[in-house]
Amino acid sequence: MTGETHEYGQDDMAHDLPRAEIVDRIEWLTAQCVGKRVVHVGFADAGFRQQQGRAGRWLHGHLHEVASELVGIDADPAGAAAAAEDGFETYVVDCTDAAAVAALGIEPADIVLAGEVIEHVGAPGPFLEALHHLCKPDGTLIVTTPNAYGLVNVVASVFRRVEVNHPDHVMMFTWRTLTELMRRSGWDHARTVTYVPSVRERGSRSRLEAAGVRLVVGCERLLGRLNRPFSADGLIVSATPADRPVPTVAE
Repeated sequence: MTGETHEYGQDDMAHDLPRAEIVDRIEWLTAQCVGKRVVHVGFADAGFRQQQGRAGRWLHGHLHEVASELVGIDADPAGAAAAAEDGFETYVVDCTDAAAVAALGIEPADIVLAGEVIEHVGAPGPFLEALHHLCKPDGTLIVTTPNAYGLVNVVASVFRRVEVNHPDHVMMFTWRTLTELMRRSGWDHARTVTYVPSVRERGSRSRLEAAGVRLVVGCERLLGRLNRPFSADGLIVSATPADRPVPTVAE
């Protein structure tokens, strides 16, 4: 921060959204990683790996099939240990701690993928800054996260007075707030796509509620085809390192 103050008007509150398309999250991310060295941050999917595995939606497993090299980083020791037992290269670290990330000595990657993790992090700015230590100068950071303006939560809050959220989430992002935070953390926006979440299990919901969720998700896909992709419940933002030095780490 420079200490400068700015005067804003109403016109400054409206931000143009970029052109985007709705994609299948697993397929799109996997395609970006074909033949690349990939560092996957938050890979363990704490609390949901078994469910995702049953559904064939554990992202790290898909990346393993296409990446030339794959490294998993997570703050969850149990999840990392379980993956290591299955033969994956894994590290346990708090990625909001730049010094700890740098100390891993991991070779920088072509793709650093922070998939569904930033919304769990209490210090997202330091988190994004620390990821510079994992990315090649000409590499790409891909961040995926729920969309705060997605239709599922809008409809759920209006008609059911509930909020649909992972129990461990501490924040939600819009496209504008995420890309601005990334810019302040030394990343230049490159591309945005959105995704519709998979609805695999009904859980304790009634058949009527489950049908309602599927209807809303279907509306998101329809709106995507009508060039309204930001109604979808997920954001995927790609960025490249800005022309500035990697944040230094105090000795």
